[in-house]
Amino acid sequence: MAECSRCGKVLAGAATGRIDAPLALATTAFLLLIPACIAPMMTVSAVGARRESWLTLGVSALWNSGFYSLAALVAVFSILLPFTFLAMLIWVLGSLHYGTGGPVGPVFRWVKHLRPWMMMEVFLIGCFVAYSRIEAIATVEIGVGGWCLIAGTFMLMFALTQLDERTVWESLPRTDASEAQSTDTTACTICDLIVPLARQGKPCPRCGATLHHRKPGAVQRTAALLIAGFLLYIPANLLPVLSVERFGREERSTIMSGVTELIHNNLWPLAVIVFIASIVLPLLKLCGLTWMLIGIRRGSARHLLARTRLYRMIDVVGRWSNIDVFMASVLVAVLQFGALTSVHIDSGLVAFCAVVVITMIATTVFDSRLMWDSAEKANERAA
Repeated sequence: MAECSRCGKVLAGAATGRIDAPLALATTAFLLLIPACIAPMMTVSAVGARRESWLTLGVSALWNSGFYSLAALVAVFSILLPFTFLAMLIWVLGSLHYGTGGPVGPVFRWVKHLRPWMMMEVFLIGCFVAYSRIEAIATVEIGVGGWCLIAGTFMLMFALTQLDERTVWESLPRTDASEAQSTDTTACTICDLIVPLARQGKPCPRCGATLHHRKPGAVQRTAALLIAGFLLYIPANLLPVLSVERFGREERSTIMSGVTELIHNNLWPLAVIVFIASIVLPLLKLCGLTWMLIGIRRGSARHLLARTRLYRMIDVVGRWSNIDVFMASVLVAVLQFGALTSVHIDSGLVAFCAVVVITMIATTVFDSRLMWDSAEKANERAA
């Protein structure tokens, strides 16, 4: 196994060779998500009235309410991308298993690109939070679609734990011997293939990604996105995200008041999850990336390893901030009982969703290697 001498990241190691298990699990998850979309997810009963909810009903409810951007994002993150991600993953693993060939590298590159935006597990937690809030005022029954959604999501997560990326990359062509002997090299940020620096700007010979020694314009793009994120973070937390009308009385709920409601209902674990995901994580991403940009600007060598590990952490957990968005899409779809009880989306949720998406994009365009580069240049100038 080869590890980075700076931060300890595993750069290369023996491939496990696992293909059959993740292929079977991914196929099972794909098949389970089909009834999850076409069968009722839950049934809610209140004061003699019943209402069924489907996976797609939240999207249509947001669209009919005039929140077109939220409807599009929920549809993409919870329906379109999971099916696309699984179909591409099944195709890649099936091609390796049966030896059919084809553009496995470029397709698997898109699998990696889509992974952060494929949010089935985040959507499922959002459904759990919505279920807890609905159960406090009505009777809830989980339908066939809900059970299939739970099973399909767990199968998908299990498939990803069994998937070994090195097995896929090791089965694909590499650079030839003459290129491998080059002293000036760089690494593909997708498949970690070491290639000559002269190939910069050309496609990676293994996955097809455009090769760059460092991500172009990383500092400027990240700074612009962070400014927008900070500006939107304030209204995202101050403005109401939901309006609940019960028996003619309207109550507006912010993100923090939603956490307080979960605490009052003795749902401490969910309250902690929502508080961390919706309030702490967005602020952590904004402040963390700002800290990194300041370090690059100053050429600081302090806490380089800590900053690098923080960047990897926020890159992995950033998408969990969408729990509130998915929870709201479920509530607005199922709690529509006219004058008895009805839920509507407020403008705060749009600002909050924008913060989540902007910080995820900022994390993607940022290049953590620039922190090490700036520190080295500062040391050279000092010497």
